[in-house]
Amino acid sequence: MSGEVRVAMWSGPRNISTAMMRAWENRPDTVVVDEPLYAAYLARTGLDHPAREAVLASQPTDHDEAVARLSDPLPPGRRVHYAKHMSHHVSEALDISWTLRVRNVLLIRDPDEVVASYVRSRETCEPPDIGLLQQAWLAEYWDAHGAPAPVLDARDVLRDPEAHLRWLCDWLGIPFTERMLSWPPGPRDTDGVWAPHWYAAVWRSTGFQPWRPREISLSPHDAAVAAACRPAYEALRARRVRL
Repeated sequence: MSGEVRVAMWSGPRNISTAMMRAWENRPDTVVVDEPLYAAYLARTGLDHPAREAVLASQPTDHDEAVARLSDPLPPGRRVHYAKHMSHHVSEALDISWTLRVRNVLLIRDPDEVVASYVRSRETCEPPDIGLLQQAWLAEYWDAHGAPAPVLDARDVLRDPEAHLRWLCDWLGIPFTERMLSWPPGPRDTDGVWAPHWYAAVWRSTGFQPWRPREISLSPHDAAVAAACRPAYEALRARRVRL
């Protein structure tokens, strides 16, 4: 592998994004960053999220400064920079031209599953909260600029993590390592300060959990949220990586 590879993985909440970050952090050549635009998002929107003040204190609250830090030099011996992003942390009102300088990947999940998981942790949920609408316009932006951005569906990845990680490494031009398939349990220094509120399952994990169908029951409001996001999901799923 020659040169640096900077990967931006764009997910919505309640997906396998943190497990995916674990897989990349377990590579000896990789540095990971956890939701580097979160504080700027909270400062811009004024939203009240768990650990809001701690998040604001832990990261740049200026979007441009947060983006600039993503270009910081890598430590010796590291040649891959992996950023776990939440797609709802950006908006069409922001300049996202910087994303054209990195390798973008979209990680999607069925909106019924996302909403069902989200409302177990938060009292309210609206379409912009789960990231699919933002993923759709990000895909449109990259298409318009001729910037390829593969789409991975969490269900597919969990059914065959190795095949999808091998494919992704090949697309990025880096070697696959089986270290990406398992990791030690527990927290990491790289976890965001919000981790105690969201990462309990990942802290217990030692690898990707097999996908299984779930019994989902949504309130009328939550079902409407999922339905509003389904066209975006289906459009992205139609272009997903198929192995």
